[in-house]
Amino acid sequence: MAEKKQSLLLRYMSSTDHKEIGIMYLIFTLIMAIVGGALAGIIRMQLWESTGGVVSPELYNQVVTMHATIMIFFVVIPAMAGFGNYLVPIMIGARDMAFPKLNAFSFWLLVPAAFIAIASFFVEGGAAGGGWTSYQPLTSAQYSGTPGVDMWILVVHLTGLSSILGAINFIVTIFNMRAPGMSMMKMPLYVWAWLTNAFMILIGTPVLAGAVTMVLFDRHFGTGFFRPSEGGDPVLYQHLFWFYSHPAVYIMIVPGFGAISHIVAAFSRKKVFGYHGMVYAIAGIGILGFMVWAHHMFTTGLSPSVRAFFAFMTMLIAVPTGVKIFSWLATMWGGTLKFTTAMKFALGMISLFVVGGISGVWLGNVPVDIQLHDSYFVVAHLHYVLFGGSVMSLLGAAYFWFPKMSGKFLDEKIGNIVFWCMYIGMSMTFLLMHWTGMQGMARRTYIYREQFEGLNRIMSFGYLFMLLGGILFCWSLYQAIRKPAPVKLGDDPWNVNDIQGSLEWMTSSPPPKENFKTIPIVP
Repeated sequence: MAEKKQSLLLRYMSSTDHKEIGIMYLIFTLIMAIVGGALAGIIRMQLWESTGGVVSPELYNQVVTMHATIMIFFVVIPAMAGFGNYLVPIMIGARDMAFPKLNAFSFWLLVPAAFIAIASFFVEGGAAGGGWTSYQPLTSAQYSGTPGVDMWILVVHLTGLSSILGAINFIVTIFNMRAPGMSMMKMPLYVWAWLTNAFMILIGTPVLAGAVTMVLFDRHFGTGFFRPSEGGDPVLYQHLFWFYSHPAVYIMIVPGFGAISHIVAAFSRKKVFGYHGMVYAIAGIGILGFMVWAHHMFTTGLSPSVRAFFAFMTMLIAVPTGVKIFSWLATMWGGTLKFTTAMKFALGMISLFVVGGISGVWLGNVPVDIQLHDSYFVVAHLHYVLFGGSVMSLLGAAYFWFPKMSGKFLDEKIGNIVFWCMYIGMSMTFLLMHWTGMQGMARRTYIYREQFEGLNRIMSFGYLFMLLGGILFCWSLYQAIRKPAPVKLGDDPWNVNDIQGSLEWMTSSPPPKENFKTIPIVP
């Protein structure tokens, strides 16, 4: 038995099959979600009482910084890549990604990066503590001599390189390996979402890499890119950082939009309403996402005309987002709705993302943003977009495509509990942050005014709901994997191929080694 397990491990470690690499991405992100979730638990324990007392101020800053770093760079982005790796080649009728070995290399870059991130807690001075943004001068040499910051910079470089190489692979695969007859406007929306996503990664990530390299040079090689004493400008770092990090919000959510489009159509028993409009909306988000970065910087002294431009662009980017919401609602309107766990997660994602989008439009308003900047209102907005949007869409995708990937269904009864735990916990934890933020509670604070104690305790109870949901999801996965499939599933376990026409429903569950016996022809 042990020998069989070892051979399976060695097979995966040496694999260049896009499906096995996708599964490795998903297993890796599940492990890192446990780590990142544990750090979130420390944050909520610290904030249970207004006087804190669980961890020191220094360690609290490190925990907050690394919680965000892990959840962004090791959970959400790689999880999206995991589903993308598995599904995109099948959806376009390809046998594999264009560069299989490069694909494997992209994944394996994440493993040492994760070890470095976790190990940074144990070096002298601890992990990076300047927040996930690492604004200057918080991480410059005179303020932070800890090697943990240098390790954080290396982590960003490794994860960024992984993303860039993966993006190149997706672009080449989608442009060059589509099945005969599959024109661009016949591609599934999930593939369009990944094509847009890959271009955003390719354009934005090198800018972040350049920014953190400049920080590294300022720390160790005597340069002064961000030091006013040397003629540098710390605000320059913010421009470079947000030029990547605002599109990064869409990098973490656009593949989720594609997944939600498939789920809503499947369980409404209708084709997606306004396919062409959805394609243009996804592409529009990819373009406009690079034109709104400075709305994070309204308090830095930008000129009124610059503020006005970025405020306008923030309002404008709400238009393609609204098109998608309208399309999903129109798809459901008059449909035969089936409330599977995947559909519940899709509906939950739509409702939560709308709240996050509205609060984002609020923050795009200059006077409002100046009042709410660096408050818990911003934390609420971020989590409504990333947890309410990205994580809910990932869980929906897991329940929807798990039968295709494994030949087995996840337990729908447990899935129903998982959904409500996640939805209620998410709302309890982050909805109330809007109120504390508007009343003046600052983000990244390890103690706070006593008047916020009651609300913070409710938020911590919300975390427990999400923790229970996560545990039940892991248990459901374990149960599904270990038990034999009662009956062999067909090619189309949800009976949706007549609605979607997506090629993954035209191969077995799970797909064979090279996906198709013969490359399908799209009429």
